[in-house]
Amino acid sequence: PFLEMAARLDLLLVLGLAHGLQLCPLLRCSTRATTVVSRTRSARAAAAEHADEAGADGWSPVALKDEPLPSNEDNEGRLLRIRHSSAHVLAMAVQKLFKGTKVSIGPWIENGFYYDFDPPEPFQEKDLRRIKKEMDKIIQMKLPLVREEVSRDEAARRIREANEPYKLEILEGLQEPITIYHIGDRWWDLCAGPHVHHTGELPKDAIALESIAGAYWRGDERRPMLQRIYGTAWETPAQLEEHKRLRAEAVRRDHRRIGKDLSLFSIQPSAGGGLVFWHPKGARIRALMEDYWKRTHIQSGYELLFTPHMASIELWKTSGHFDFYKDDMFDQMQVEGDDYQIKPMNCPFHVLVFKDTPRSYRDLPIRWAELGTVYRYERSGALNGLFRVRGFTQDDAHIFCLPEQLADEIVGVLDLTENILSKFGFKEYEVMLSTRPEKAVGSDEIWDKATSALESALARKDWGFSVDEGGGAFYGPKIDIKIKDAIGRLWQCSTVQCDFNLPERFGMEYVSAGGARERPIMVHRAIYGSIERFFGVLLESTAGDFPFWLAPVQLRLLPVSDDFRPFCDEVLAQATAAGLRAEIDVGGRSLSKQIKVANQEKIPILAVIGKDEVESRTLNLAPRKGGDLGRLPIVDAIARLAEAERQAVEPLDLQ
Repeated sequence: PFLEMAARLDLLLVLGLAHGLQLCPLLRCSTRATTVVSRTRSARAAAAEHADEAGADGWSPVALKDEPLPSNEDNEGRLLRIRHSSAHVLAMAVQKLFKGTKVSIGPWIENGFYYDFDPPEPFQEKDLRRIKKEMDKIIQMKLPLVREEVSRDEAARRIREANEPYKLEILEGLQEPITIYHIGDRWWDLCAGPHVHHTGELPKDAIALESIAGAYWRGDERRPMLQRIYGTAWETPAQLEEHKRLRAEAVRRDHRRIGKDLSLFSIQPSAGGGLVFWHPKGARIRALMEDYWKRTHIQSGYELLFTPHMASIELWKTSGHFDFYKDDMFDQMQVEGDDYQIKPMNCPFHVLVFKDTPRSYRDLPIRWAELGTVYRYERSGALNGLFRVRGFTQDDAHIFCLPEQLADEIVGVLDLTENILSKFGFKEYEVMLSTRPEKAVGSDEIWDKATSALESALARKDWGFSVDEGGGAFYGPKIDIKIKDAIGRLWQCSTVQCDFNLPERFGMEYVSAGGARERPIMVHRAIYGSIERFFGVLLESTAGDFPFWLAPVQLRLLPVSDDFRPFCDEVLAQATAAGLRAEIDVGGRSLSKQIKVANQEKIPILAVIGKDEVESRTLNLAPRKGGDLGRLPIVDAIARLAEAERQAVEPLDLQ
């Protein structure tokens, strides 16, 4: 009994005190909470050891500042100018320190800047400190950044004189006017701006060089491999420190590491890059995501399709993919003398199903959805965990409708998108409407009607949005939705696109009310984007600590000794029958070790099983995130967890 009591105290410390310890540094704790922790300093050290080893802070929210970090667009683009000018100062410093280095491009990016170089000898990480010191010297000199407009011939003459072959190639693609920016009279670059007035306006204590990476010139693996130096730049040192904190948090949340630690998925080198192997626990989560997706779509008036993984190359020629998308497709395979293509898209298959039956205006709208696995050729250097793979499953759907139905259908898509994203905790979005590009198919009238329908749908949703003029696909306007994760990063996931191209290419028709044959409007849309990418985003946003309804294991029973395993078997059977994902610890280890392992695996609910539970036929449910569900009869405890699963809430939040 004494050992059992001590083990229960261990459970209390790990699940209770460690909970407070991990949260307090990140959240504004009450005075009372701080006092409680300080009174138990000796016990806290032991609990913290378990928490650190177990990764118990994986679920802890990260306190974002009251004022979020500024973006390139804020404050009339001041930060953008700082970052762009920092890239120029970086290149100037590098060419001063490393003679013979050629320069190529150096743009600003979301959180900073980079510059691509071709040095005589590769840069080392240790070189970054030396380069930054030289940048600081340039900043302190307060050298003016001066714009000069030159003729194309004069620009070419200067570039050849400087022996900068990459700049000469860049010049060939530039339109008039050709502009150069000088840093004093010491360095210059082809550039359209904008920049700060002088280097002294750059806050050197808010600028840092972060990493070195390889980058093919023009993104072409057949071209030279350059070295890219990444930097970050902010308006104040405090902003830089906050960026570093969030960057460290992003590293801690890397889905590749968490996926391995929790044994959710792997990419096996012996099978080839970019091919995902879903392990049992990851497969459980994926199945839950897919089941919810299917159920929600059926409730929203969609019907499900299943289509082949490959088709004759003639289909892809008809769709235009072979002409416009060939570089992103795998090579064809021969079947009885005919060329077949493994599919990079699902769209043409849905079109064929539409054409299989004569259609009337009375049949429209038609909504078809498919979790279709597609395969796209990605260069090995571009592969990135679940975010960039060669085989992935799109949550694809296509709507075929009348022009006058389009706005209502788009609203329906946005409603469904909102419902699904919020289910996974994503409730903040950035929305972009992209309009007709210079080269496009379809009449001005149909483009105007489709764009107006998208705008109308967004207005009816009362969603703010930005407009990317000319950023639409050649076949139609689109809405893109970026979701914000737990640490404020934006991820492109959902998209809604009108398509005037495929209906024309495939001769899709319906009979109108007047008896004429008309083309339907086709809408492509995806909400997850792909199962793999969305899973990776979710994994990083939650740090692997999934909500209760999505956890691969929801309840783990921890027997104090093997004598209590028969009771655990009985509880497990009842929990499984109630639809819960429960399991018993494998055994052969102390209760303290069982608790530690359960925390490492981020099991949301633990239940120690000892003499008291067996005799009273009760469960004492202990949430890993803290709190107390109390001691309940087995039936009531399981019913509470099952109801939390049904409502998709945490058991403690159950009303």
